[in-house]
Amino acid sequence: MHEIKISSHSRSELIDISGFVQKAVADSGVTDGLCVVFIPHTTAAVTINEGADPAVRSDITTELDKVIPWNDGYAHGEGNSAAHIKTSLFGSSETILVSGGRLVLGTWQSIYFCEFDGPRSRKAYIKVVADV
Repeated sequence: MHEIKISSHSRSELIDISGFVQKAVADSGVTDGLCVVFIPHTTAAVTINEGADPAVRSDITTELDKVIPWNDGYAHGEGNSAAHIKTSLFGSSETILVSGGRLVLGTWQSIYFCEFDGPRSRKAYIKVVADV
């Protein structure tokens, strides 16, 4: 299993971690199998979306803030309920196929670490499993 460290710089942001994940696949020596990316935080997530146009990332975070505002009378005492809700919607893991030692992603797809309660120092775990 690989661990990567991620530093976020904003309350909400999507950080492209595709290169780190591909490096973990290459380092594993697995040619064909599965790659699981897991985020061990309750206010951060992972998703796959367009990586060609950076405006997509800001569009996502802007619209999420409209639908799930930071201050909305939440009962959670820590004050970060919006981050917990966003994380639940996105999820804590993604599974990506591996073929020929490469992640199987669409032409425009990238893997994003989703920060919803930053800025913070975070981590992601990557597990690559070979076909049996």
